[in-house]
Amino acid sequence: MATNTSYMQIPQTLFASIDMGTSSFKLLIIRAYPNGKFLTIDTLKQPVILGRDLSSSCSISTQSQARSVESLLMFRDIIQSHNISRDHTRAVATAAVRAAENKDEFVECVREKVGFEVDVLTGEQEAKFVYMGVLQFLPVFDRLVLSVDIGGGSTEFVIGKRGKVVFCESVNLGHVSLSEKFGTCSGNFEEVLKMREYVRMVILEFGLVEKVKESGFEVAVGSSGTIRAIEKAVVSGYDRDFVDNVGDFGGCKRDWRLSRGELKGIVERLCCGGDGEVERVRRERFFKRRSEFIVAGAVLLDEIFELLGIEEMEVSGYGLGEGVVADSLAKVFDGYDLNANARWRSVVRLAMRFNNKKRVKAGAQCASIAKDIFEGLRKCDKLYNNQVKLIASFEDKDLEYLEAACLLHNIGHFTSKKGYHKQSCHIIMV
Repeated sequence: MATNTSYMQIPQTLFASIDMGTSSFKLLIIRAYPNGKFLTIDTLKQPVILGRDLSSSCSISTQSQARSVESLLMFRDIIQSHNISRDHTRAVATAAVRAAENKDEFVECVREKVGFEVDVLTGEQEAKFVYMGVLQFLPVFDRLVLSVDIGGGSTEFVIGKRGKVVFCESVNLGHVSLSEKFGTCSGNFEEVLKMREYVRMVILEFGLVEKVKESGFEVAVGSSGTIRAIEKAVVSGYDRDFVDNVGDFGGCKRDWRLSRGELKGIVERLCCGGDGEVERVRRERFFKRRSEFIVAGAVLLDEIFELLGIEEMEVSGYGLGEGVVADSLAKVFDGYDLNANARWRSVVRLAMRFNNKKRVKAGAQCASIAKDIFEGLRKCDKLYNNQVKLIASFEDKDLEYLEAACLLHNIGHFTSKKGYHKQSCHIIMV
């Protein structure tokens, strides 16, 4: 199937990826096209936290297996409700399963009780998928990119250009594993110092600094939930006493980037803001379920900035899950172009910049319904109204305009509910 295949020729455009991570399992359902366009239809995250088992043993416990199966059964029901075929569904496991002595038993348990074939990724495969996900969100295809993804049990580093991986490394440092080893560390200077020394030691032992300097990079990109949470904390003023939009995100201040100075301000607040009840509540209110591991994640990122000489990092809204889907698309559509449709990426970033997750999801659902109506109408060569012939355009570009309108029509809610559609128009035009 060639890349110029029209929408009408695609029998099924929904794809699902399941990221079985160290701290959480994430389901991603995407409507995708051979021209490189992504539209997120549904997402779900379950805090399984497999990494806790590996801090005390080298195996995934029976309890964790049960939690995993329960979450995956929920994911399976959602996937089936969208009528997504098995060929378009892919489950991957990362650091925790990769390191577990009983990983084969775990994979077989999932196969028997859920029906998913789990692909246990190597660190290098995981890094490659992260890079592919980044390319679906940021216009960095032609640049030499250093991508950093902080997971629960490992951190992936990959340098790539034009879709080709130049260098990749998976380092056994993650926000869950570090938290299990050193605790939350909030307000405890000595424990923070020990964590920093340990992070430096591991990174230097891997020879990562020399390898990155040898390859070089033009732009650094962070793609993990931890990095996105820190960037959110920066623009929301978490390092100050007053926090804007705590627990929600709708601010136009979001620029999808993070400087070294801004990162240090967040790290200082997290580590030195005190371990009292007020500060703990404040941290939990803002970071929610991530609050238990955010100190370790922030300290780890701070050390990465320092050791690799990063002054500023762009932040990607996409990562491993989207990279897995992109890899699936490359297998389905011959000649799939990772750099296609930069215009659509700008639409997605604009929608995510001004909308919270609820409105983004609602816009995606609206676009999905609009697409079904559009394709139903396109089956007719001509439309008639009161016996007067009307000629309508139902080309692929028209569908793209329609879906973009669905995603962006409610961004004006950021300024005011009254007349928000006019505000949406103003934001888009400027």
